[in-house]
Amino acid sequence: MQRATFGRRRTPTPLSLLRSTPLSATTSRRRFLTTALAAGACSTGLVACSDGTPPNSSAVPGGTDSRPAGGSNPPTAVPVTTGRQALDRLLAGNARFVAEREERLDEGVARRVAVSKGQHPFATVLGCVDSRVPIELVFDQGLGDLVVVRSAGEALDHSVTGSLEFGVAELHTPLLVVLGHQRCGALDATIKAVDAKQRTAEAGQIGYLVETLAPAVRQVAGQPGDRLTNAIHANVDMVLGKLRQSPVIGPLERAGKVELVGAYYELDTGKVIVS
Repeated sequence: MQRATFGRRRTPTPLSLLRSTPLSATTSRRRFLTTALAAGACSTGLVACSDGTPPNSSAVPGGTDSRPAGGSNPPTAVPVTTGRQALDRLLAGNARFVAEREERLDEGVARRVAVSKGQHPFATVLGCVDSRVPIELVFDQGLGDLVVVRSAGEALDHSVTGSLEFGVAELHTPLLVVLGHQRCGALDATIKAVDAKQRTAEAGQIGYLVETLAPAVRQVAGQPGDRLTNAIHANVDMVLGKLRQSPVIGPLERAGKVELVGAYYELDTGKVIVS
């Protein structure tokens, strides 16, 4: 991405012109924010707007901001109260991500200050540590929207499970998603270890990951299709099964207060497919 440059003699472009120009299909929200900064950083309150509007004041005509107070979702978005609504919002965000039509989410100073006072995320997501699967970007969500927990191959331990319990019980997210992904390196390494009949890896705690993920690998042995892909889907199902045994998550699901969903992210297309 070309970095915006700042010069003493540059004349700031009014933010109203930036907002009146629609984003192209290939323009990301980060490019939009970079452009806004280069144009004078009016929306962040760092400098006064070129039309004389004071810093931190509303940038829309009439002095009324069309965005929901403290929120980064589109102003027409329906408030999330159920797991189905939360899932619909995630999938809508993923569709924007795939089409390179990300929302102009508020990730500036005002939003950062707003969420610093409290958080109200609408979904909890367990994903892999894989650098190619950044959860907020995949679902086109901003500051304060998601509780994200990541571990290699979505492996569960006390810390990971406790973090997920915190998301659904303390932050009251009505949705918990376990997101596996295409060509997962952790499960691929586990397949190799199982084939070599290794009980542990060479050093450190990687052996724990192998032991945790091995049941999914063994479950799909001899099944038709791609072995790694089968293991990834089996692992998501196993993780969901373990989470339902949690004394915190299980009762919340049975009471209809949280919905558990498995999903699969395609590295090749960017799509999230619900199991």
